[in-house]
Amino acid sequence: MDEKGLPGRLPERDRPWVMRTYAGHSSAAATNALFRRNLAKGQTGLSVAFDLPTQTGYDPDHELAAGEVGRVGVPVAHLGDMRALFDGIPLAEMNTSMTINAPAMWLLALYATVGVEQGGERARLAGTTQNDIIKEYLSRGTHIFPPAASLRLTADVIAYTLREMPRWNPVNICSYHLQEAGATPVQEVAFALATAVAVLDTVRDAGQVPAERMGDVVQRISFFVNAGVRFVEEIAKMRAFGALWDEITRDRYGVADPRQRRFRYGVQVNSLGLTEAQPENNVQRIVLEMLGVTLSRDARARAVQLPAWNEALGLPRPWDQQWSLRMQQVLAYESDLLEYPDLFAGSHVMTALVDEIVAGARVELEKVLEMGGVVTAVETGYLKSALVASLAQRRRRMESGADVVVGVNRFTETEPSPLTAAGAQAIEQVDPAVEAQAASAVRAWRAGRDAGAVDAALARLRADAATATNLMPATLECVRAGVTTGEWAGALRQVFGEYRAPTGLAGAGTAGADGGLAAVRARVAATARELGSGRLRLLVGKPGLDGHSNGAEQIAVRARDAGFEVIYQGIRLTAGQIVAAAVEEDIDLVGLSVLSGSHLAAVPAVLDGLRAAGRGDLPVVVGGIIPAGDAAQLRDAGVARVFTPKDFALTGIVDELVTVIREANGLT
Repeated sequence: MDEKGLPGRLPERDRPWVMRTYAGHSSAAATNALFRRNLAKGQTGLSVAFDLPTQTGYDPDHELAAGEVGRVGVPVAHLGDMRALFDGIPLAEMNTSMTINAPAMWLLALYATVGVEQGGERARLAGTTQNDIIKEYLSRGTHIFPPAASLRLTADVIAYTLREMPRWNPVNICSYHLQEAGATPVQEVAFALATAVAVLDTVRDAGQVPAERMGDVVQRISFFVNAGVRFVEEIAKMRAFGALWDEITRDRYGVADPRQRRFRYGVQVNSLGLTEAQPENNVQRIVLEMLGVTLSRDARARAVQLPAWNEALGLPRPWDQQWSLRMQQVLAYESDLLEYPDLFAGSHVMTALVDEIVAGARVELEKVLEMGGVVTAVETGYLKSALVASLAQRRRRMESGADVVVGVNRFTETEPSPLTAAGAQAIEQVDPAVEAQAASAVRAWRAGRDAGAVDAALARLRADAATATNLMPATLECVRAGVTTGEWAGALRQVFGEYRAPTGLAGAGTAGADGGLAAVRARVAATARELGSGRLRLLVGKPGLDGHSNGAEQIAVRARDAGFEVIYQGIRLTAGQIVAAAVEEDIDLVGLSVLSGSHLAAVPAVLDGLRAAGRGDLPVVVGGIIPAGDAAQLRDAGVARVFTPKDFALTGIVDELVTVIREANGLT
């Protein structure tokens, strides 16, 4: 029999999803070269990673940008950088995803301007701006403005693209980062849909979009999800997402066309689930996680980007990204997956699991809506506390061995890996000179502009921001005048102010996490008595622009449960602020968390500040994604301990913190 005639086959093979790798580092020119190589290897879309100064609205020469420029993405400070980023890449023929949120309007304006400069029509530009600010308050931490002002910017982008860029997805509701922050499948679905409701309500109520066009708004909203290693559960989660999205858009917004109600999503599989220990195991994790969002035809991702096997070690190299791209290509082109209809239609197991997630998510969503919606749930700390508590429970299961992580808490015996053998350069290195070059370049850009045009454009932006005027036209004027990323964000900071989100620690606890916690609690109390203080005091600090606070929060919660008094002021602190808090709060130990790769700049700045303040005796420990060579440098600089992702047992880490305090104070 001709295999194409086998029963159950589709008449035509499905088109593969858009294949991307998340890429960007060092400079616009270096990233452009990386994009070109990836496209030549068969990648079918681009996914741009911006560095933290760009994501948080700062120029490369700003104080807070120190050590962060070009580390986790590409710096884009003005129109010239965007031109260099896409030089020789025809944007009218590309599908580009940009992971940018608080300044999404600004980066979209830069992108659209370059597309038009290349000779393309703005209406032909296709791609996505992530533009989901709510999850920034809960997980990634790259927010700038308060929630209401941020949602206004999102609504303005949606209204503008509906008119001028109809192929563009103006917002990408992200459950990805919620899962990394601790969300269960039920919470991930519910909290992401609550965000989508807030966005759609804001658009509907702003009056910029006619009621009859809400279906057009809905069909341009996409989602960005996380796929963990429990791939059967992930398949069910995605089917539940689709069912609830169809229900909400039909019943709440009156969208009659089922094609407009289709749940459209892209995915990156779980980066924070990758391990530093036995990192070769990450390859099979990535494959399983990819299956969770591709096996089910009725809930298949429209775009997939995979992390690299070594992301828990540092910045992946081009070869590592190629390996991840090839995983997608083998599944799409060598396997027969795309030749069949949905494999799970009629499965009573899958149906029951989907129904369970739908029911739980509906209850949680109603709870958020009843308290006034997702903005209220952010401002009261409800969402953040729920995620911190869920992540604490997940950590407890891993520490107890109830959740097995191969190579970490079970099957830890291992042969030396040739991938990370001595002398092998397992990650990409960012030249420290990149930051100085970027700072010099942005100063030269400012010097070469028409200052009057810049001042006029920024004045218009501030004036429009004080009204209900759509801010895209003023933003486009800023682009053409040569305004920088920091100047655009700075003007809006003057009007909207800045926002510090709740830390979520108040309602979280893990007492009884393991049998060793009582012993650590006794050591904490005994050490406090020997020092003549009421309680040991730990300052948890997040220096620089790194907003990934999950690890810092979990250490804070466990240390508090062990009897420490914990001072945690949230993310995005200068070295001076951390030093001032350490002195004012009479701290016994400073713990710094840095996951962005800026540790060699951020940590010495705090050490120097403590010495200048007369507290050079105060012990400092550091946690983060820190290569062994960098860890040695930090210890030589005076850091007492360096913790990395392989140090997963939180109670053991807290016990070591007690040891550090005792050593620093000469206690046996």
